[in-house]
Amino acid sequence: MKEKTFTCIFFFAAIFSNASAQQNEKLWYKNPAVVWTEALPIGNGRLGAMVFGRVGEELIQLNESSLWSGGPIPKSINPEAPQYLPLIRKVLMDEQDYAKAVPLAKKMQGLYTESYMPLGDLVIKQNFKDTAVSSYYRDLDIKNAISTTRFIVDGIEFTREIFSSAPDQVILIRLASSKPKQINLVVSVKSLLHYQNFVNGKNELIMKGKAPSHVDPSYDNRNKNPVAADDSTGKNCNGMRYELIVRALNKEGNVQADTSGLKINNASEVLLFLSAATSFNGYNKCPDSDGKDEDKLARGWLDKAIKKSYVVLFNNHVTDYEKFYSRVSLNLKDLSGVNKNIILPSDERLLAYTNGANDPGLEALYFNYGRYLLISCSRPGGMPANLQGMWNKELRPPWSPTIPSTSIRK
Repeated sequence: MKEKTFTCIFFFAAIFSNASAQQNEKLWYKNPAVVWTEALPIGNGRLGAMVFGRVGEELIQLNESSLWSGGPIPKSINPEAPQYLPLIRKVLMDEQDYAKAVPLAKKMQGLYTESYMPLGDLVIKQNFKDTAVSSYYRDLDIKNAISTTRFIVDGIEFTREIFSSAPDQVILIRLASSKPKQINLVVSVKSLLHYQNFVNGKNELIMKGKAPSHVDPSYDNRNKNPVAADDSTGKNCNGMRYELIVRALNKEGNVQADTSGLKINNASEVLLFLSAATSFNGYNKCPDSDGKDEDKLARGWLDKAIKKSYVVLFNNHVTDYEKFYSRVSLNLKDLSGVNKNIILPSDERLLAYTNGANDPGLEALYFNYGRYLLISCSRPGGMPANLQGMWNKELRPPWSPTIPSTSIRK
């Protein structure tokens, strides 16, 4: 009897120990995201996406780290700034009058920056025989940097996996079903920016467009036209070009393409390759007239990635990501005994913690998630991270330096 009791206790503890290790490196939920802040972020330092995990109409919002409004940075943003520095030092160091230093410091500021742009939305509208959904699950595996959505409809389990690969510079989406020839869907793309869709063959959808020549941040509403599409300088300089290519590879079934989207029927598995690029050519170059060839860049990455299998692409991605992620580990020992909260969905686990539950593992998860976001939003040789990483859905994002009264953009 004692031996059986000990075995049960050991087995129970082992389950929670294994769950603890997994759940401290995973965000997971029983429901799709309703709003942007509930979606799960993926990124390779350049290409990012927010995955909503919706069933009938999946939404994946895309970003490319170099896609900004405007053009080259002016050589002299605020030529009067240097004269205020000695005054500020005097006020702070000699007079210690901090209130007086504030308006002087504002006179050193220049114009607010241009805005970081959203690339676009990828929508996967999946057709099902039934509307009843069971066993819904979505997660973000922080250890392997991949987001998965699973659910059952009409006795068939559907799976979607998505990751953004740094070594291969593409976003890859794998859609599968537990029974053959059950995948029927339409993949479409759209953007808040000026864009036009094209097709290439029967399995490739292309979105080409251009970012605004200027955007006022959301808090500045003095201008009746806060988003300027055309370059008012007449120099064909401001306004960055961009391109997104979506190519589908299907196992069984068929694919047809037109400008409204890729229509896939009776497939058992579908791989969607997403490749994107902009004409950005440096902070001091005109992104239009002096810009890079965004089509050549996007197509070059895509053509190389498409030759590799899903397994090879995934292994390349994980190997590259773990070089950064595995440098650090954090284990906070729970001295209170077995913590049942570790097996809760992440939103329920966070709510319990907010209400006072002891859960050191959640703190480790938060630490791991922060590292994941930094690795995913910026890599050596690429763009630095924005205020909220590389993920933005707003045409007029709510962040940029404060506008000084002496330097108002007209």
